[in-house]
Amino acid sequence: MNFASKLVQKVKARFVQHKLKHYMDKLTEISLLNRESWDDERLKAESLKLKNQALSGTPLDDLLVEAYAIAGEAARRVLGMRPFNVQYMAGAALHEGNLVEMQTGEGKTLAAVMPAYLNALQGKGVHILTFNDYLAGRDAEWMGPVYRFLGLTVSYVKDGMTTEERQRAYAADITYVTAKEAGFDYLRDTIAMKVIDIVHRPFHYAIVDEADSLLIDEARVPLVIAGEVASTGSDGSRMANLARELTLGEDYDFDENKRNVFLTEAGAEKAEQILRSGNLYESHNSHLLTALNCALHAESLLKRDVDYMIRDGKLELIDLYTGRVAENRHWPDGLQAAVEAKEGMVTKSSGKILGTITLQHLLSLYPKISGMTATAQDSADEFEETYGLSVVEIPPNRPRIRIDHDSRIFTHKEAKLKALVKEIAEVHATKRPILIGTSSVEESDQLAEELKKAGVPCHVLNAKNDEKEAEVIAKAGELGAVTVSTNMAGRGVDIRLGGGEHDQAELVAKLGGLYVIGTHMNESARIDNQLRGRAGRQGDPGSSRFYVCLEDELINRFGIEKALQAAHRSIKQDEPLEASVFNKKMEHIQRVVMGQNFEMRKTLNKYSDMVEEQRRIQQEQREAILTNKDSLSSTERYVRLYHMDRSWSDHLAYVSYIREGIHLESLANRNPVDEFHHRIIHAFEQLPDKIEKETAKTLSKLGTSVSRETVDWEKEGLKGPSRTWTYLIQDQFMEKKTNIFGL
Repeated sequence: MNFASKLVQKVKARFVQHKLKHYMDKLTEISLLNRESWDDERLKAESLKLKNQALSGTPLDDLLVEAYAIAGEAARRVLGMRPFNVQYMAGAALHEGNLVEMQTGEGKTLAAVMPAYLNALQGKGVHILTFNDYLAGRDAEWMGPVYRFLGLTVSYVKDGMTTEERQRAYAADITYVTAKEAGFDYLRDTIAMKVIDIVHRPFHYAIVDEADSLLIDEARVPLVIAGEVASTGSDGSRMANLARELTLGEDYDFDENKRNVFLTEAGAEKAEQILRSGNLYESHNSHLLTALNCALHAESLLKRDVDYMIRDGKLELIDLYTGRVAENRHWPDGLQAAVEAKEGMVTKSSGKILGTITLQHLLSLYPKISGMTATAQDSADEFEETYGLSVVEIPPNRPRIRIDHDSRIFTHKEAKLKALVKEIAEVHATKRPILIGTSSVEESDQLAEELKKAGVPCHVLNAKNDEKEAEVIAKAGELGAVTVSTNMAGRGVDIRLGGGEHDQAELVAKLGGLYVIGTHMNESARIDNQLRGRAGRQGDPGSSRFYVCLEDELINRFGIEKALQAAHRSIKQDEPLEASVFNKKMEHIQRVVMGQNFEMRKTLNKYSDMVEEQRRIQQEQREAILTNKDSLSSTERYVRLYHMDRSWSDHLAYVSYIREGIHLESLANRNPVDEFHHRIIHAFEQLPDKIEKETAKTLSKLGTSVSRETVDWEKEGLKGPSRTWTYLIQDQFMEKKTNIFGL
């Protein structure tokens, strides 16, 4: 580490200590207000008094100490849970709009109650954004009695609710909801034709749980609302067959990190002959070139049971960060069709996109946000630059005593698997619980099969996250438990030693606590730390170790094995290699890759930010029309909204078409971002005139005196889609294309 880096770290450390002192001072003030002597009625009366002060304009900062003292006492009475000092400190940091890092098991759920209560006193609503429906329902039911005791209302939103149920849930003082569900509801609101159909109130304050997963890993995921449309009839099978005819190394090749494929000159000529298209790189052939790129990507870089799986005749995507089935998620249309064609499936249209927003842009709509996670420091710079969130590291309630062992490195996968099974079987024989984190559905199933052969029973978790899965995770600390799981991001459940049973917990502690094993290392050290953090909660004993080999995807892609002696690279052996050189190199590579990914996300934001800016302009104009009852008739209002929505949908389709092939502009020495901006700005400038002309044409046809209620909108061709649905786009494809061309 050079002098400049050491200096920066020293300055950051002093800044963190200064912040912690500020929150420790707040803790001292709160501690002086002991409210145990108050009866319930007085506690509730004082809470009402605080609410009236907040509604009358008293700054929340002035109410924090009293509010936290009251909320803490309410939690003790209602739940039997007195907040730890560190939870009060975390709550104060959350109120001030920070990203709080609390180690696993330190009680983030209770820590969030205090800032949620304080900010809800203003009557504008607080959203606690969770990672999945199960956690939203669980936390609302768990913490709800505290809020109700203090005179506030609490609810949660889940998939399948009616419009009226959602309106009631969002009208509560505190609403627990997944980020994606809140986003989908927002998108539905943006196409509402009547004010009474809108479910959201104006956004006020959001506390983001599992913040690193939502603010970084999932931040760029576009949420989409779509409507029915006729099938495009794209010939995906033709391109899939062509991709199979092309030869790796001759007709196409990978970039150096195997993130994308590209045609060679010979491959382009061969494809042109088969397609009889002429020059593929001429503008009129851009759709063919894009489709072929998608087919090659699907054929050579997307692997079944790693990137996706086929279940019940349906293509299901596997989430990159959790290793679980990503419910209700698609790739961009071209790639989705290409993978379906590769698997011999009938391509289904994902519908006409009516509206879209990324989670990052959704969160920017809140005037104030804060977040909490167990792993934030590794991405502190990105949190600061992207969201303006400073990371505050809260010390644990009890010192962490977990032992993180050096990785064991093997020359090949067979040796690693053999060593893994041997280690797991030997430890299992002692009854010590083991959690094994794997890289994919395929690997978890393979390991489970090998453990079965060795006589080691285990639970396998690699499906979607639901209540059943959470129950299995909660029992992963019981005597003799062996749990094989894909990545632990967003699971949101503590693993208690002995499953929470005291006598059994003591026995497990004597055995060394939970033993966490990773079967690979991720691009991000943050993801590795999420797995490690499952052991050693609340000062419990525990340990972790990673098993890796030179054939692992990350090592193979970045050539880390070159740091080892030549003899180790060419000879296969069953014994592990010397780890010291490898560990240092791996840490360096992880830092480099995280930096690359951060830069990639910033570049991709240059595309989505412009579209979002246009969306907000369009939406502001739409809301003005929707809510203006004085100067527009109901018929004119409906017609204008219809044409606005249709024009915006057409614009999004154009943007998607341009975006999917814009990276090819670099081949003509043009800047893809600049070219993209130029094209969509020009297209957006045409919308107002188009909307005005279409509106005038329709109103002229209908006549000015006609009532909205008497018009047969379907007969007039002005009926909106009879059915809408929502989904997310798995956008790693765009990230990979951006990376290869170095945009």
